[in-house]
Amino acid sequence: MGTVLKDPEPSPVSMNMNKKARSFVTIMIVVAVSALLLRLAIDKIIIYNIEQNQRIAQGNLKLFSTAMENYAKDNKGVYPASTVELTAAKPVYLERDYLAVPSLRGYEYDCQRLDPAGYNCSATPVNCNLSGKMVYAVSTGGLVIAENCDKK
Repeated sequence: MGTVLKDPEPSPVSMNMNKKARSFVTIMIVVAVSALLLRLAIDKIIIYNIEQNQRIAQGNLKLFSTAMENYAKDNKGVYPASTVELTAAKPVYLERDYLAVPSLRGYEYDCQRLDPAGYNCSATPVNCNLSGKMVYAVSTGGLVIAENCDKK
């Protein structure tokens, strides 16, 4: 009969190298999976922050509009010519002057028209699609309009 070939016994050095290679591959797989999960989590956090900024901006404009309408109701239909009249009045119609702050939670507030006959104000994201995706506008009567900031 012929000779039977046996697999040579692995040397302790080659066994140690094989374990190190498997450990390295395992670590790389764990790092890759962790990076993927972290990426997904960061995306969710960014989306949550954008949505929260949008809700705050829309709420602030509604608050501003309500203050303007209440002021006009108390002053025979005449709207204030500046936001100072809303914050300095007794009683206070508005706690914070949103137009005096450069930006608040990723949105800038501006009034294109603010006079005794009425108002047109807006909340625009500082960075479109990063701090917010919507531009909000409010005008005399309190109608709030939302528009995608990419269109502006």
